[in-house]
Amino acid sequence: MGSKTIPLELDALIGFNGQVPFGLKLHPDMKHLIYPLGSFIVLKRIEDGKLEFLDGHSNNVSCISVSKSGSYIASGQVNFMGFQAPVIIWNYAERTIHVELRIHNTKVESVAFSPSEKYLVTLGGKDDCRIFVWNVETKQLICRNKASAQGHCLMVEYSKTDDTMFASGGSLTLRVWEFVNERILPTECWTNMLKRYVSCIEISDDNRYMYCATSSGDIMTIDVKGKVLSICAPGKAKFNHGINVLKLLESGDLLVGSGSGILALCSKTNFKPVREVQLENAVTSIAFSEGEEQFYVGTEEAQLYRLRFKDFAAELISTGHRSSVKDVALPHATSKLFATCSGEEVRVWMVGKPKEKLRITVPNVSCNAIDFMHDDCSIISAWSDGNIRRFGMKGQLMVVINNAHRQGVTAIAATKDGKRIISGGGEGKMHVWELLPHAYKILRIMVGHRKPVSCLKMKSDDKECVTVSSDGFCIIWDLVDFHPRQKIKTDTLFRTVCYHPDGYQIVTCGTDGKVIYWDVLGGTNIREREDTETGVYNSIHITKDGNHFVTGGEDKRMKVWDYMQGKITHISIPAGANITCTRICTLNRILVSASEDGGIWLWKFPHLASSS
Repeated sequence: MGSKTIPLELDALIGFNGQVPFGLKLHPDMKHLIYPLGSFIVLKRIEDGKLEFLDGHSNNVSCISVSKSGSYIASGQVNFMGFQAPVIIWNYAERTIHVELRIHNTKVESVAFSPSEKYLVTLGGKDDCRIFVWNVETKQLICRNKASAQGHCLMVEYSKTDDTMFASGGSLTLRVWEFVNERILPTECWTNMLKRYVSCIEISDDNRYMYCATSSGDIMTIDVKGKVLSICAPGKAKFNHGINVLKLLESGDLLVGSGSGILALCSKTNFKPVREVQLENAVTSIAFSEGEEQFYVGTEEAQLYRLRFKDFAAELISTGHRSSVKDVALPHATSKLFATCSGEEVRVWMVGKPKEKLRITVPNVSCNAIDFMHDDCSIISAWSDGNIRRFGMKGQLMVVINNAHRQGVTAIAATKDGKRIISGGGEGKMHVWELLPHAYKILRIMVGHRKPVSCLKMKSDDKECVTVSSDGFCIIWDLVDFHPRQKIKTDTLFRTVCYHPDGYQIVTCGTDGKVIYWDVLGGTNIREREDTETGVYNSIHITKDGNHFVTGGEDKRMKVWDYMQGKITHISIPAGANITCTRICTLNRILVSASEDGGIWLWKFPHLASSS
């Protein structure tokens, strides 16, 4: 695809996997935040937001640990059933892989460094149920044991001062482990018949007590020497939706993050809150360092907060999607905004800002596609419940087209005059809607696809549109006489399509890694280019001058193509997951790519726009 391609320059990244327990870390150098996004570990410099990435995992990162000095980072991942899930130990200073440890099956649940950084403990998931101890320096396995006699072990926590002791906990299991003579020996903790799901463990510096957060919303204090329950508190005033994360301070007080979004500073005597703040979603991570005036909190819904210790004043510093981004839409007259949809949300973002400008939520349904109306004053959206919803730029619901498609609305676009909406459905039909003041009516139902319409693009004169479907066909539709004008089939499953701005050609991409140019009038193959590295393309978008287009797919890279030469000119670093959508903002200033891990990547567009 050309002798040389140039790397794309990353402008910004929006995203954080808040569903990884304790996934947000503050590096001991106090200069970097560390957190997972898809298969990546992101290193974000606090001072200026500069990003670096640790790329080595093949699937989503499931756990992270940072060694006491910060010299090493350990991370585990999930994998498909029956496949090994590796643990990677990273050399932080060099940003390189120190060693990759392949022994766990399907998922790595938790990892923890010993205080001297000589050892690493790793815990496998439900399909593995084993604990391993590794020598970090020699990269060798030392010993192993079954994680629990009953229940499911979820996490391991090393002593802060003793290499010979660590603890494990989970559902109906709580153990203290002794590491001697290259063997690990567990002792069950006696909890006085209390049955608890242990979600987090903190061990005091003197190794006398172990504080165990539970999904019941209380904290068990375990006497480490006797391995017995000392106290369980608070009694009646438990934390709603359980405690997800716990941090022990030098003072003996505890920082507590709950499933209801409460972040509290609890007294060491009775665990009752001394100070608390209500955050928007469940707290899953707390990152802090003793003596610092501020600390950081991550939530289940991909939010990052910065808080002050003295008064718990909370500043929301970034937000993101928690699941795959289905679509990205661009306004027609500005490069300052773009919109995304994921799950039950539609969000509008300002370019250069890490927080959304607007969030629209429709509970219990999923948004499949979005588009800006041509005046940029409203957004139309396609939903899994079969409805089309139009929202104003303040989030107000303007129009609902109920039961637009029987099997959900899967694709949507609007005409330039703002008078019509074209929609595709899960049953494969195309509907043309006329928008009236405060009402709507259906103009025509067009039949051509037999399976869900996956992509819909309008021709610039509004007289045609083109669709692709999971039935394998690409159809060009006449929107004047309302019938299929061309039906294209080839040896691929089309995933995406776009018009060249002159309207005489379309470009398709699919599962065979080929980019194919087609003549609109005859439906004939004009040219095809194959990129064997991509494999499957999921998205394509072209500049307004038609000189360049961008693609994204399952090799996780965004690629910029020269349209006339059919060659790749620039290529991005891989994202943390498959790319689902690519867009070129108006005026060709910014490229946007979105991925299955909820990440939104903004790249600087490398070519100048045509003066024409």
